[in-house]
Amino acid sequence: MQQYKKYNNLVIFLSELRKSIRLLGISLMLVTVAIFFLSTGLITVFQEHLREKLYFFSVAGPFLAHVKVAFFGAVYALMPLLMYVLWKAMGKPFAVTGRKLFWFVFATCFLFYSGTLFCYFVTLPYGVEFLLSFQSESMKAVISIGRFVSFVTVFILAFGVIFELPVFMVFSAQVGLFSRQVFEKNRRFAVLGIAILAALLTPTPDVVNMALMGGPLYLLYEAGILVIRLLRIDEKRAAAKTEEKKQEDVKPEDIATLQDDGIND
Repeated sequence: MQQYKKYNNLVIFLSELRKSIRLLGISLMLVTVAIFFLSTGLITVFQEHLREKLYFFSVAGPFLAHVKVAFFGAVYALMPLLMYVLWKAMGKPFAVTGRKLFWFVFATCFLFYSGTLFCYFVTLPYGVEFLLSFQSESMKAVISIGRFVSFVTVFILAFGVIFELPVFMVFSAQVGLFSRQVFEKNRRFAVLGIAILAALLTPTPDVVNMALMGGPLYLLYEAGILVIRLLRIDEKRAAAKTEEKKQEDVKPEDIATLQDDGIND
């Protein structure tokens, strides 16, 4: 029965997500085309912020770099729509609608944009400065525009995604997938998972970039546990299960007796 319920929830999620795929695809394509005409200015902003000269080593290099920036800008601008579609599909099987849906979308977008800004103004300049500090008189950096754009955009988006961790932790506790005790007892496995995730998401495999991503991610993990505790989600779910069990324990003949008594009265 439990396995059937999980399968049914997955079907509902995929069915709800499929309804919005076309809208997301069209929106992403149109916004990408629109931002493409602004991509030169965006690349200039990145370049001046990090104070680096850029070069290209293939004929198509500059064009592909502009396409990457345009796509990045489209994803960045459409994040509220993407999060609304995702949370609407995820919340459908678990009856997460109305105000709860709004707060999940709002919190996710807020943390995403906070993560990207933190990366852009704090982590990214430090990471670039540290990595380029190893150049010398005999070894000068010549940065490809394609690699530069990939590095910056992936790093910023990755930071935005990992900053959303507390929201997904709260959601998992809300729907009964994981309790606060599970998160607390598995901190060491969380550290291992964070290290692996940081290695996969960072555009370069060096320890510095992994630490710049892994450190905030662990703090967010602890923040998620704290929010679950403050909202008393586990206690509320336990109380709801107890009430549901009491209702299930009521026998049909008892209900009939109560109804007869009410009629006689």
